[in-house]
Amino acid sequence: MEQSVGKMASGSTNPATEAPAKLELRNISKWFGPVGDGVHAVDDCSIEVKKGEFIVVVGPSGCGKSTLMTVGAGLENPTQGEVLVDGKPAGSPGPTRSVVFQKFALFPSETVEQNIKFGLQMTGVSAAEQEARLVEQLKIMGLELFRKSYPSELSGGMQQRVAIARALVMQPEILLMDEPFGALDAQTRTILQEEVQRLHREKHYTVLFITHSVEEAVYLGDRVVVMTKRPGRIKRVIDLPRDVIWKTGDIELAAEHPEFIEFRREIWGLVREEIVSI
Repeated sequence: MEQSVGKMASGSTNPATEAPAKLELRNISKWFGPVGDGVHAVDDCSIEVKKGEFIVVVGPSGCGKSTLMTVGAGLENPTQGEVLVDGKPAGSPGPTRSVVFQKFALFPSETVEQNIKFGLQMTGVSAAEQEARLVEQLKIMGLELFRKSYPSELSGGMQQRVAIARALVMQPEILLMDEPFGALDAQTRTILQEEVQRLHREKHYTVLFITHSVEEAVYLGDRVVVMTKRPGRIKRVIDLPRDVIWKTGDIELAAEHPEFIEFRREIWGLVREEIVSI
């Protein structure tokens, strides 16, 4: 299906779209099993994420959203196509690209601080720098009182805060998030959505974010990539406003704004078309 670009909200600009691509997924196709006789997960998908841009991918279940993320992170090789960082082949996974998964994937026998520092230790960062970065992330994620706690002593929301801190402590150039709030209760999910929105406004992270939630996509994204049913293709790309007041507060209030409602209706309509045609 031909890729098209949705309208930009009137009066809004997105400076990130003028910058060169930080992460590019170019003509990605992925088969699991033999080509033509296995599972065709995604087909000829191209996504550019500019420096400082927050790109959200949505689509029906099984459309290959997570496959695109794992390919972009270097955790899976594409059957066809290539992944570029700053215009060069991205290669194998490394500290340039940090990943946050839906399941927290914390080490249960390690404390909060040990989990957060793990990647720093593996990449040879000095002890002094490890401590400085740890203290910063504990403060950013509201984990200062839980430094010596174990994952089993934390709620799901707190565990995901640890997982996000573990990714951010690496100071990655690119952050890839695969439905990071999908396993959380609605209240915790709302709080973390607002935290991630705040962090992006303050730190200007480059993010590729996977979600099932249209509301989450509209609230967080600078652009929303809508995928077709499997094999996943890019159906449409919708540009969203960044510097608007409804993205600076809580998501419930944002959801009442006419502009939010319009974008939600447009994106849900595109996703719904794919679901009902399955």
